[in-house]
Amino acid sequence: MKPAPFDYHAPRDLGEALEVLAEAGEHAKVLAGGQSLIPLLNMRLAAPERLVDINRIAALEPFEVTPDGVRVGALSRHSQVERSAEVAAAQPLLRQALRLVAHPVIRNRGTVVGSLVHADPAAELPAVLALLGGSVRLARAGGVRDVPAAEFFTGPLESALEPGELAVSAYFPNPPERTGSAFVEVARRHGDFALAGVAAVVTVDDDLRVRAARVACVGVGPVPMTADVSEWCERRPASTVDWAAVSRAVQDRTEPEADIHATAEYRRHLVGVLAVRALTEAARNAA
Repeated sequence: MKPAPFDYHAPRDLGEALEVLAEAGEHAKVLAGGQSLIPLLNMRLAAPERLVDINRIAALEPFEVTPDGVRVGALSRHSQVERSAEVAAAQPLLRQALRLVAHPVIRNRGTVVGSLVHADPAAELPAVLALLGGSVRLARAGGVRDVPAAEFFTGPLESALEPGELAVSAYFPNPPERTGSAFVEVARRHGDFALAGVAAVVTVDDDLRVRAARVACVGVGPVPMTADVSEWCERRPASTVDWAAVSRAVQDRTEPEADIHATAEYRRHLVGVLAVRALTEAARNAA
C-alpha cells in the first residue's frame, strides 16, 4: 500500500520545525527514524496532512553523559546509544534494553526518543524511562517543558505530547551507587515484540543486602507498569529473598490482555517468572 497524500517539510533548524508544527497542529506527523511511522502511513492507519522531517536538524543529534544521567537527543539512533561505552558505563540498562529492540537494521535507523513518543506498551524503552524515573523534553513555539515518565505515557500508543509540540530529548537519570540492572523478555522470535518483559534495578548496601528493588514490566498493561518490591526483599542478601513472594507482588499489579499470541493468564505467569530472573541478575550485577 501507499500512504495518503501529504505535504512534506524538511526544516533546517529547530525554530523552523516548531513553526511548521504550530501551524499544522494535530494534522502533522514528525519523521525521525520512521521505523514505526512509515508502516502506519503505508497502511493508512495514520494520514497526516503534513510530514515534518527533522533529520536535517543537527542540534537534535547528540547525546550527553553527565554525572547525573544521560540525555539523548531526538535524532540519536538506537545503535549509536547502544554502542556507546560512555553511556553503558553510566547507564547499563540502556544498552541491556536496546540489544532487545527489533533487529540491527531497525536500530541503525530508529531513534530512542521516537520509540518513547510511539508509546507502545510492549516496547522496551518506555519501560526503561519509567523505571529510572526519567523524563521527555517537549518543545513548542514559545516554550519548553519536561514531562516525567509517570505522566508521559497515557495509554496504548498515547503520550502527553500535544499538537504543535516536538519531543527534542529524553533524560535517563543515573541510579545510586551499588546499583545493578537487567532486562529480560520472552518473544516468539528474537526481534519480535515481547510477549512479556521485565526491567529491574537493584541497589545493595555494603554487606550486599538488597536495599532497594524496582521493576518495570512490558506487555502486561496499557502503559509500562512499575513496581517497588523493596519491602519483599527485607534487606536480605539476594540469595535469601523470598522470590516467590516478589513474583506474586509483581503479578498482582499487572493488567494483561489476551491476543492471538498469548492468553492473559500466560502473560501474568510469564511476568512473574521474568521478574525473578531480572531481579536476581540485577542483584548479581550490583554486587
